[in-house]
Amino acid sequence: MDTAALKETWALAEGLGDEVPLFFYSHLFLSHPELRSMFPVSMATQRDRLVGALGRVVSSVDQVDEVAEFIQQLGRDHRRFEVIAEHYNAVGASLLATLKHFLGERWTDELAADWAGAYGLIATVMVEAADASARTSPAWWTAHVTAVERRGLDIAVIQVRPDPDLSFVPGQSVAVEVPSRPRLWRYLSPANSPRSDGSIEFHVQLVPGGQVSSTIVRSLEVGETIRLGAPVGQELTLDESERERDLIMVAGGTGLAPLRAHLERIDLDWQSTGEAPRVHLFHGARLPASLYENRLLQNLAGRPWFTYTPVVSDDPTYPGRKGLVGDVAADSGELQGRLALVCGSPEMVRHTVSRLRAGGIAHSDVRFEQFATLDEDSHDMHHHTHDPQPSRLPQSEEGDHA
Repeated sequence: MDTAALKETWALAEGLGDEVPLFFYSHLFLSHPELRSMFPVSMATQRDRLVGALGRVVSSVDQVDEVAEFIQQLGRDHRRFEVIAEHYNAVGASLLATLKHFLGERWTDELAADWAGAYGLIATVMVEAADASARTSPAWWTAHVTAVERRGLDIAVIQVRPDPDLSFVPGQSVAVEVPSRPRLWRYLSPANSPRSDGSIEFHVQLVPGGQVSSTIVRSLEVGETIRLGAPVGQELTLDESERERDLIMVAGGTGLAPLRAHLERIDLDWQSTGEAPRVHLFHGARLPASLYENRLLQNLAGRPWFTYTPVVSDDPTYPGRKGLVGDVAADSGELQGRLALVCGSPEMVRHTVSRLRAGGIAHSDVRFEQFATLDEDSHDMHHHTHDPQPSRLPQSEEGDHA
C-alpha cells in the first residue's frame, strides 16, 4: 500500500475546498437516501467534517497501530448514531467516488485499490469495536434533567440522572443531545467525580451562534430528557500511579469542568485518608462574573492541599491577578515536578502549554486534549486545537462544555 500516495492525494482533495464535501454528501444521499435522517436537518455546520475526518484517518493508515485505540473508540462512539456495518460500505463508496471525481487522471486502479484497502482496514477496526461494545453497554443513555442553575447570562450548571448508570472517570467527556436539537451531539465533560446516586453535573457556556449551547443555557428545563453517549478521552484522566503526583491545573472558562471533577475526587480521598497531592488551580476568565465557581473554590482553598488563583484578563479594575491565565500559572514558581492539566479554548491552551513547557515542565507532563486533526472549532472548553493525535470524529461547532 502506497501510503505516501494516500497522503498526497488527500492533500490535493482537501485543497479544493467546499466542492469536495458537497459532492460527497450528494453522492451519499442520492445512492443511499435512507442515511439522510442520520444527519442534522441543517448540514451547514456538518458539511465538511465527516469528509475531512475520514480522509485524514484513512490517509494515515500507516499509523494504524499507534492510533488503534482511537479508531476503536470512534467505532464505539458512533453507535449513538445507529451506525451499522452496512453504513460503512456506503460511506466508503461515496468517499472513493468523490476522490475519483476530483483527482481525474491521477485516480489510477492502483490508487483506488490502496484507498479501498485503507478505508476497509479502518472500517473493520471500528465495526469490530462497536460490536464488542454492544455486548456490554447501550448505544446511548437517557438522562433526566434534575436541576438547572443559570450563572449569569451565558453559563448554566445542569444536573442530570442517567438511566442506566453511566460509568466514567474524571477528565472524560460524553456526547450530549438535547430534544430540541436532534442529531446535534455536543461533547461535555462531567464536572463531578462519580456519585453514589449516578448523577452528573455539566457546565455549559453559551457560544455565539451555537445551537446547542444556546438552547441549554437559555431554555433547558428540569424534567426534560436528554441523551448521553459513552464516555471518551484519556488525555485529562489520571491513572493510579499519577494520582499521587502534585498537580498544577490551568482552566479557561468552563474548561474548569473536568478539572473540578478531579478536585472533587481528590477531596473525597483526602477526607477518607487524610492524604492528598498538592494542587494549585488557576482559573482564568475575561470578566470577574465569569469566575462562576469562585465561591466553591474559595471555600475549597481552606483545605491544606489546595491553592486557588482566579485570574481576570479584560477588567483592569479587578483587584486580584490580571492578565492571561497561562502567564500567571507559568510565573507562579510552582512548576517543578508537577503534572499539569490544561483545559480551555484552543488559543488559551496553546499559549498555556507553551508557557508551562518553557517554564520547565516536561512535554509529557503537560496534559491537554488534542483535537486538531479531527475536530472543529471550540471556545472556553477543552476541545483543544493541537498537533499530535486526534481524539474523535467531530460532531459540533461548539466543542466540550458547550
